[in-house]
Amino acid sequence: MALQNLDQKHLAFIFAQFAKDAYKDDSSPVFKLYGFEDDYQLLNKDEAYGHVVCNDKEIIVTFRGTEPSKLQDLLADLDTIPKRNGPGFVHEGFRRYARKLYDMVFDYIKAHPNRQIYVTGHSLGAAMATYMAQEIKWNGLGEPILYTYGSPRLGDRSFVHAMNVEHHRYVNCLDLVPHVPPSAVGFMHHGELNYINYYGFVRTLTRWQKIKDQMRAHWYSWKRGHLLDGIDYHSMDLYVQNTQRTLME
Repeated sequence: MALQNLDQKHLAFIFAQFAKDAYKDDSSPVFKLYGFEDDYQLLNKDEAYGHVVCNDKEIIVTFRGTEPSKLQDLLADLDTIPKRNGPGFVHEGFRRYARKLYDMVFDYIKAHPNRQIYVTGHSLGAAMATYMAQEIKWNGLGEPILYTYGSPRLGDRSFVHAMNVEHHRYVNCLDLVPHVPPSAVGFMHHGELNYINYYGFVRTLTRWQKIKDQMRAHWYSWKRGHLLDGIDYHSMDLYVQNTQRTLME
């Protein structure tokens, strides 16, 4: 199956599955469902994890998100000190984690040239994917296409404005993680926002419509006794469900 022939809704659902399976030690079964069976590799260095696989036309790169039981993951999330990177500054913890896998990803791409590159991840993995996609672009290795789910902010205005990567960014309505690090200290998002509303569909909403949608989501969560709804909505399972629901409209 050539991903390049599929529409946006199908790709969002497929990459949500890939991002979910990035948390496993073996992602090959889900890759095989979509015809990616060549040279699958698990990337692992100092608690940073990713997966790479290809077919004769495309390469998939995925990154694992935060594992709450992994101290190094939590420390990476909390290390918000900006680090100079190219034209701007980025979150040092996310940058450091991505760079652990930097050489392995680059070597894989060089060993499988002339293929369309896709990069994806959730949470910490989304920030790593964003960083890696831009590094692939800046180093002349290809024109990556990026899909992220529940991504925190990675860089400052100068870094984000210098990015020239096709980026489809999916955010569940109450997901807390996309609000960190705070914009008040200079961080901002990159990419095309695909907002998923309370009903689980991707919608383009005005600011006021988003506020009403989020108030509705909070109200129904609290009625069910889910007081930590910002964490509930960060679930990768929910991103898979919602991108599938949008696909089936």
